[in-house]
Amino acid sequence: MSWRADFAVLRHREVRLFLSARFVSLLGSAVGPIALAFAVLDLSDSARTLGLVLASQSVPMVGLMLLGGAIADRLPRRLVLVVAHLVCGTTQATAAVLLLSGQAEIWHLIVLGATNGVATAVSLPALSGILPELVDAAELPQANAASGIARSTGTLLGGAVAGVIVGFIGPAPGLAVDAAAFLLAASLLSRLPLTRLARTSKSLLKDLVEGWSDFIRTRWVVVISLVMFANQFVWVGCWVTLGPVIADESLGRAGWAISNVFLGLGFLTGGFLVLRVKPSHPLRFGILGILLMIPALLCLALAPRLPLVALCALGVGIGFQAISVGVDTALGQHIPLGKLSRISSYVMLATYAAMPLAQLTVGLIDTSPRTVELAAAAAFTTTLLLALCVPSIRNLPRLT
Repeated sequence: MSWRADFAVLRHREVRLFLSARFVSLLGSAVGPIALAFAVLDLSDSARTLGLVLASQSVPMVGLMLLGGAIADRLPRRLVLVVAHLVCGTTQATAAVLLLSGQAEIWHLIVLGATNGVATAVSLPALSGILPELVDAAELPQANAASGIARSTGTLLGGAVAGVIVGFIGPAPGLAVDAAAFLLAASLLSRLPLTRLARTSKSLLKDLVEGWSDFIRTRWVVVISLVMFANQFVWVGCWVTLGPVIADESLGRAGWAISNVFLGLGFLTGGFLVLRVKPSHPLRFGILGILLMIPALLCLALAPRLPLVALCALGVGIGFQAISVGVDTALGQHIPLGKLSRISSYVMLATYAAMPLAQLTVGLIDTSPRTVELAAAAAFTTTLLLALCVPSIRNLPRLT
């Protein structure tokens, strides 16, 4: 099959609009956190204050994720996304204006961050249901792979834009860029068709209870949620947190930066690979792909040299795309649209909840970082192999 056929899903105008919106939004979202971090440090010069401001967004995002899934299943998802992006754009624009005018205080950024977190809690589950609404089941794997490529490209370019704008101009213009990106994405999303789903109940509480019941009795969704929790826990704890510590005493800070460039290239490569391969069993393929995290952990523990770490980082990026597209495809093809956002919100909750838990755990462990890497490699390998022993994980097919 040719590359033209692989990208045939882009013939749909709605898919192009959605992918463009994701690209723009994620480009801005890569700039926003960097700009916010330096804005807080300019105001307070306190790491504790920075943590408080960042937590003001992440806590409501995680805490309200399940409610966001229920809302996204009750309302037209396009409407949910447009409103959420407008809210995020407004909060970032307000922060930029306050900083530029010299009126910004920490409590302003906390309130704006919390508002942003609430909007994100609703928008993330809604995003999971858009592509299944726009394309049929057979085209969904290609659509998800194309979305992964747009996501990776936007994030990579956003990091470069952040370096230029925040580094040479300042945090406030960086937040202004993030605001503009959210508002442009809202404009693009507003042009998608307004799809209404039949409501099965009149109560949001009943929707939440039904979502839990559907989640807990769908074994492969429960197992893949545990896999995503473990994946994020190991990623944040061993790569994001301990990786720089090990790099600082081995390959150096420049070497670590180069390794993360290769990680980004892995994300892009993985998107094209999944688009081309079209795995017949998406969850099996995804779990086998994320096994590429293991060599990276072993490399950091035993041989943290730049060529090896960079090569392993490339593999990690490929693996992340494999599991991401695999999970999105499995959910989109096998969960009814009317329940998709609620079920997806549990997978997202497991993924995002792992981040602070990993950081806290790593901070409390009083042992060598390299020892932690080895222990994590053993535990993560065991977790993934046990997941592959579950028939519904191993055998869930891609619908054609």
